[in-house]
Amino acid sequence: MKLYINLARAVTQSLQLIFEEGRYADKVIEKVLKQNPKWGARDRKFIAETTYDIVRWYRLLQNITEAEDGDYWKLLGGWCIVHQIPLPKWEEFETLNPNRVTQRLDKMNNIRRFRESIPDWLDELGENELNNRWEGELHALNDDAPVVLRVNTLKVSRNELKERLWADKIETSNVAEASDALQLKQRQNVFRHESFKEGLFEVQDTASQLVAPFLQPSPGLRVIDACAGAGGKTLHLAALMKNRGRLLALDVEANKLEELKKRARRAGVDNLEVRQIESSKTIKRLENAADRLLLDVPCSGLGVLRRNPDAKWKLSPTFIEEVRALQQHILNDYEGMLKPGGLLVYSTCSIMPSENENQVKAFLEKQQGKFELIQQRHCWPSEGFDGFYMALMRKIDS
Repeated sequence: MKLYINLARAVTQSLQLIFEEGRYADKVIEKVLKQNPKWGARDRKFIAETTYDIVRWYRLLQNITEAEDGDYWKLLGGWCIVHQIPLPKWEEFETLNPNRVTQRLDKMNNIRRFRESIPDWLDELGENELNNRWEGELHALNDDAPVVLRVNTLKVSRNELKERLWADKIETSNVAEASDALQLKQRQNVFRHESFKEGLFEVQDTASQLVAPFLQPSPGLRVIDACAGAGGKTLHLAALMKNRGRLLALDVEANKLEELKKRARRAGVDNLEVRQIESSKTIKRLENAADRLLLDVPCSGLGVLRRNPDAKWKLSPTFIEEVRALQQHILNDYEGMLKPGGLLVYSTCSIMPSENENQVKAFLEKQQGKFELIQQRHCWPSEGFDGFYMALMRKIDS
């Protein structure tokens, strides 16, 4: 493989935007590729995958190259050495010694926080919360994430979509754990595909696809998704309800709800109402309104680091403390929207007990018998999924 200067510049410039301006990696890549439409598929793939890989292994690469903060060329050079790509004789790589880099790599592979490229505080948090499980989960969080589609059953069956994609040379396989899931054999940009524009599928990991069915929605019910965001799970709920009944999507961020409206139109969802949470009055007006209530709460996102590797460099212990407090606030303030006898699902994309089962336990204790826990489920990165947690609870019909 040969390294080209224009592609190398694109990678280093992307890294600067991610680490110095705090931008999200996926948005940076999207912008860089959009600005250079003449690049071919191979070049675009190299830029995206190399940038993500360097972000994922940032701490390890910085250590083995002895790079100063902001020396993204050195990180790229270290990445090339690790992947046995010959270094071009460019001035940006003049200070790199491949033998020394390799020697330091061998040494760092004996130290977990460097080997898995993670901040000290996060390694300590994971070990404290997950004990012996942490090592395997952390390693899995550095794997590449597969591309999984959720078939929009309002418009097409899984087999029909699979055949249509196959006709367009996109090979997929069924996912046993989720009845509406198709996993791509080879990573590619499916958003350009006509079947996406027609609303036949969304991109959604298998673990995320397990949340909506866990709530046991059915046609004719009134369902509230109270932390809807851009609405991946909301759209899944609509499909499971077969567009019958009432589906209400709430969120504090209006821009995310606007995105949800666009996605809902594309998906053919017509039983959806979208409402911004402007104050506590929005929640109080919906007292005893829902048969089903989904609380897919804000969280650390530590279960999805393989998709968002830049998050581990942006998270902090303070942020995680704040998000735990917010989770309890949402649980205890939003539960009033659920009718007696109704079902509530609390879910996160975290693998930490302090955000998951510990939060549910604290909620149940505070509610003093008002709710009962029916079932909990963990999805683990080591099992090939994004890391998710979900708890199904019933409000006691007094």
